[in-house]
Amino acid sequence: MGFLQTEESKRMEIEELRRMLVACAGVNGRKDDEEFRGLRVRMDDDERRPDEVVCVTSGVSFLGLAIVNRLLLRGYSVRIIVDNQEDIEKLREMESSGEMRTYNNNLSVVTAKLTEVEDVVEAFEGCRGIFHTSAFVDPVGLSGYSKCMAEIEVKATESVMKACARTSSVKNCVLTSSLLACIWREGAELDLSQVVNQDCWSNEPLCINKKLWYALGKLRSEKTAWQIAEEGGLKLATICPGLITGPDFIQRNPTATIAYLKGAQEMYANGLLATVDVMRLAEAHVCVYEAMNKTGFGRYICFDEVIKREDEAERLESQVGMPKNKLSGNTNIISMPFELSNKKLTTLMSRTLRPCYNQF
Repeated sequence: MGFLQTEESKRMEIEELRRMLVACAGVNGRKDDEEFRGLRVRMDDDERRPDEVVCVTSGVSFLGLAIVNRLLLRGYSVRIIVDNQEDIEKLREMESSGEMRTYNNNLSVVTAKLTEVEDVVEAFEGCRGIFHTSAFVDPVGLSGYSKCMAEIEVKATESVMKACARTSSVKNCVLTSSLLACIWREGAELDLSQVVNQDCWSNEPLCINKKLWYALGKLRSEKTAWQIAEEGGLKLATICPGLITGPDFIQRNPTATIAYLKGAQEMYANGLLATVDVMRLAEAHVCVYEAMNKTGFGRYICFDEVIKREDEAERLESQVGMPKNKLSGNTNIISMPFELSNKKLTTLMSRTLRPCYNQF
């Protein structure tokens, strides 16, 4: 979901959506009773899910687009949520201009404010599964992630979860949290174990004291989601990814990237600075969702690489435009390395996702 975006950020997101839809051979947009013509992803008959509609919040965000694409490839009917009419108009223009051929209805677009429960309930109606990606941009158009944004994110997650519980068609929800909701601990917590996995939670007072607003927003949002899910009997899984990377990630996902890297020197020194490619993360979301009716449950940590060496740190610095040695050059930080574990997710994906690989 975006509240306000720079024009460049909007342009890149819409262009990515256009490329995705062209690749899939069509588009279907929907606002209330207004409909575009549709899209059909060609799949084998036994892989099609014609009766299963899923919804992706923040559907034109960096991660949202990747999840939408993965779901379409798996044969789902996908509804994406945007928060303004401008994005809908851009999609209409692309269809009217003939940039896309159209087939059956497989993708729809709705506008809704994620902080308004009634809006979200209407958008979710008829959907079996929800992917809440919590993708935000700075509401005043500046780089970074403020304490106010953390509060907005919690409110949006609360609305989404309440809407899930109130919508009879919704059975499962996958929430995108963050690895930052797991790794910021202090004092006695650090003595418990050197392994950081899905059972670990960040310390809220520590996040506040360090002004780690992105970590705080993800932490509070995830805890809110779990509380509402338990009270409402909703099946929930959460994915806690490292820094999300991929093609042009700093241009296409600047707010979250900059916010994630606050405190990066300390993460690097402790062996907790990890990254994940956006397509791998999208695969993980779909894999967890499909496993929720069987063995999938709880929290999952997701990362591809842990930045441990100076050359790895320099590569990341170069990608995000940081000065050299910004991550690794502070000798005042005492290294106390921990071990990140994504074994739970890796085991699940190796067991359930293998048949999908030939689609990428």
